[in-house]
Amino acid sequence: MLHPDRSSNSRMTHYQAVLLLCFLGVSYSLQNSDYAEKQPNIIYILSDDLGHSDVGFTNGFVETPNLNRLAKEGVVLTQNYVQQVCSPTRGALMSGRYPIHTGLQHEVIYPGEPWGLPLDETIIPQVLKEYNYSTHAVGKWHMGMHKWAFTPLYRGFDDFFGYYLGGQNYDSHRNEKGLDLRSDYFDENGKFVDELRWDLDGRYSAELYSERSVELINGLKSQENPFFIYLAYQSVHAPHMVPQRYIDQYSSHITDEKERVFAAMVSSMDEGIGNITKALEYTGMADNTIIVFSSDNGGNVNCVRKVTSSNYPYRGGKRALYEGGVRSPSFIWARNRLSPSRSDAMIHVTDWLPTFWSLASLQGKLKPNNPIKTKPLDGVDQWLAISENLPSNRTEFVINIDPKPVMCGHRVPHAGLRWKEWKLIIGQGGPPSGWYPAPGLSDLDQNPCGPHDSYIELYNIIEDPSETRNVSDKFPDIVKMLTDKIRAYNATAVPLGNKKKDPASNPKYFNYTWMPWLDMVPEVPVEPETYSLTKELWLDGNQLSEEDIEFSRDACFASDADVNSVEF
Repeated sequence: MLHPDRSSNSRMTHYQAVLLLCFLGVSYSLQNSDYAEKQPNIIYILSDDLGHSDVGFTNGFVETPNLNRLAKEGVVLTQNYVQQVCSPTRGALMSGRYPIHTGLQHEVIYPGEPWGLPLDETIIPQVLKEYNYSTHAVGKWHMGMHKWAFTPLYRGFDDFFGYYLGGQNYDSHRNEKGLDLRSDYFDENGKFVDELRWDLDGRYSAELYSERSVELINGLKSQENPFFIYLAYQSVHAPHMVPQRYIDQYSSHITDEKERVFAAMVSSMDEGIGNITKALEYTGMADNTIIVFSSDNGGNVNCVRKVTSSNYPYRGGKRALYEGGVRSPSFIWARNRLSPSRSDAMIHVTDWLPTFWSLASLQGKLKPNNPIKTKPLDGVDQWLAISENLPSNRTEFVINIDPKPVMCGHRVPHAGLRWKEWKLIIGQGGPPSGWYPAPGLSDLDQNPCGPHDSYIELYNIIEDPSETRNVSDKFPDIVKMLTDKIRAYNATAVPLGNKKKDPASNPKYFNYTWMPWLDMVPEVPVEPETYSLTKELWLDGNQLSEEDIEFSRDACFASDADVNSVEF
């Protein structure tokens, strides 16, 4: 496990924090809690494509009373970072390792592509099961499904209800005419069952995933062991659709139809989370449950026909290395372990595996049933930083290093690194690169995308969180130091895992369902595409071409053909 040095200018030392809290008569420590010796239940809720200003607890325009209450009662995480798109975030969360170390640093896993999070990665449910947790997955998977071995139950979960791919229709649960909604479990004889849910055609996915989570909680009331629920909502990923009853609540104050639909999608998810917390209260398990809420990346504000999300005041959005693409609206709620507060600690999505590991083992007091072997973790245990309002247990993280361009995104290889207050971007930070206030609050027709006319960008994120002032020319020594750090990280990067779509995956061959096709048909070897970032030119500050700059201006709003070809 990697443990970056603590910053020398930390807000408050551990010793100072203890003295202050003792002076105030506050029981600050987990060891002073009645729950100190109890393993907590853990629920990790991941929204999809949710922007920073799309929820009420960040002063957003959408009504989210249940999320607001949990955030108010918990610790709002003001610097909780994720990856810029779906699969990389999910892989980093589960493995505790940067995408550059798992082959997930470029794009996402598209339907029919035979690759995924490598099987030699140890992931969260496998760790927690060694501490006698039951483990349950609900919603979106998106970490590989070409073979059964890549699906949830073969990776440590006891059961799964949801879909394997990255996107689908919310009601029909189909992608490219293939059904992808299933209940996976082991029967009483230990046999794996993959039950395709044809019977749920027409049921809205957010309601289904909330209902399944409530069902799990009610059923787990009688078990002695703790549980882990990974709830990955489809909301608010495209296509934007939601039952009319949610839309009606915005009819009086949001005039634009698409904006109403988007707000209603957020409200549907919020309602479901409210039902989940009610179930925890009803079963008496709320007092010993920890809930973490996050988005997988920023709101999708480019390559869309209509901007309905907002990451304001942060710059950019999904696919961008700017704060709007990777800084998530987040909180952690734990009634008997945390006091209501805000934490400015720098937290990365890779940190949750070691943090949950620490909680499950009662900070190392409990030993696992069997030795747990992981590859070197990039994440660090952040529990003390969160629970005692201490500085983060990390001072830096890799935002990403991607050697290939992406559709609706960067045109040249790019990389990003955060170190203390500084953030360096080499190549292109987006598109998107503009600022997108909440719908209805500004005119978005005035080129909100903006050009990328700088190959090197340096920002002081503490003083300039909106990334409005590129100060790379003023601090060349900082640029050089951070560039050297990127070089060092790049030297540890593994090849891209991406593989081209396999025609044999077509759901028409499997009664119009998505199945792990390589366990059902002869496999044709497909070599991964190999790329490297070894060219000195790439890191020596060459300027973008005029074509690259012009593309970044035009990439905000694509044609319908472009929109339909992107895996949102």
